[in-house]
Amino acid sequence: MRQWRRWRRSRPFWGGLFAILAGAWICVLPLAPLKIMLQQGVAGIPSFLMGIVMIVLGLTAWFSPPQRTLAGVLTTLIATAALVLSNLGGFLIGTLLGILGGGLMFAWQPYATRQDPPAPGAPGAPHAQPAQRTPHTGDAESAAPAPPPPTPHPDPQGAQP
Repeated sequence: MRQWRRWRRSRPFWGGLFAILAGAWICVLPLAPLKIMLQQGVAGIPSFLMGIVMIVLGLTAWFSPPQRTLAGVLTTLIATAALVLSNLGGFLIGTLLGILGGGLMFAWQPYATRQDPPAPGAPGAPHAQPAQRTPHTGDAESAAPAPPPPTPHPDPQGAQP
């Protein structure tokens, strides 16, 4: 159970799941009885293609998290195109699931590992350094401490904040 939770949290799981559900819904809808269908014939081909591509994009988000940005954008675009090309995007359900999944994939960020700072005086704790004095020039800017250096961004694609 713990491995499943760790795997699920290390990738955009919910975005991928919604994209897979949207793709399956759009893909299966042309197989509905003729009474439910709005169009029949060649109009079913884009439904199958868009549904399969959305399923593949959802699986891509699961198994290749660094590609989540591209997968999220493409899922949202395909879900929007399905609104026009595929029976109102699976009667709006497929489109809404696809837009939700694409947005979740795009917005997902990997967790940064949190580490509690060691207690003062404990082994591995940073030693206190004496404060460095700067010459006083009389303005308020020189009295403010320097900001800490930026921390590296945990994004595996290497994007910086």
